[in-house]
Amino acid sequence: MRASFPLLAIGMLAIAGCGGNKVRGDGPPSGSTRVPEIPGDAVPRPEARSKYGNGPTYEVFGKRYTVMPLSAGYQERGVASWYGKKFHGNLTSNRETYDMYRMTAAHKTLPLPTYVRVRNLRNNKSIVVRVNDRGPFVNNRIIDLSYSAAMKLDMIKDGTSLVEVTAISFDEPQGDRPVRNTTPGAPPAADHEQAPANNRPAIASNQIYVQVGAFGDRANAERRLGVLSRAGIGDAFIHEERSADRVLYRVRIGPVADVVQYDVLVEELENAGITDPYLITE
Repeated sequence: MRASFPLLAIGMLAIAGCGGNKVRGDGPPSGSTRVPEIPGDAVPRPEARSKYGNGPTYEVFGKRYTVMPLSAGYQERGVASWYGKKFHGNLTSNRETYDMYRMTAAHKTLPLPTYVRVRNLRNNKSIVVRVNDRGPFVNNRIIDLSYSAAMKLDMIKDGTSLVEVTAISFDEPQGDRPVRNTTPGAPPAADHEQAPANNRPAIASNQIYVQVGAFGDRANAERRLGVLSRAGIGDAFIHEERSADRVLYRVRIGPVADVVQYDVLVEELENAGITDPYLITE
């Protein structure tokens, strides 16, 4: 099944997901770095599921995407990009008009609309946006923000940022199944780390690391270090965390300076057979 939104919109969204490559010339029409009026965050409220852009599946550039039935429990860490004046006034995937000055975003699989909190992992700045569009269709990108949203996260200059995206859901989980955290590298197993709470106080800057395993047995952590070493991946270490009843050995890489370094590292990890890296901040 093709996407339910126009093919032209798909193409525009794909270009919009190019991150830093699109920043030059993609700011406000006036050339100013300010918006006419700084908007407040989107205010979450129950909304009916859109008739457009909700699949249940769609295809872009030969890849098929499945729209999530519910947003409850969704949380993911990765790279955010933004899109601006080149798309201002065009239709979004749910047939609304894209306004770069509103607090909106594009996501590949969340139901439309969904409200999400986006936190910049570098500076802990946090916003709430309304997802009403599809994209970004670029490897290793999880969300495309409007110009205003990106400005409030202080990521306009760089074009991309490492973020945490958490759904603010009015959905109820179906049946008795537990709600899964969809963040890569954080499966609900006793030998792995769960996603940290999103209530840390704001600080000036965070150190960011990529975690590629958390083990109860140090020998397993050492074996993961060996995999990284053979792949030529440096700056890896074991972080030992002790509690009253157990010890966890977390294999981490970093600190990671920026999105460019993260993109390279993710590709190196995939080549080494490691596909579930998880971003950690300290």
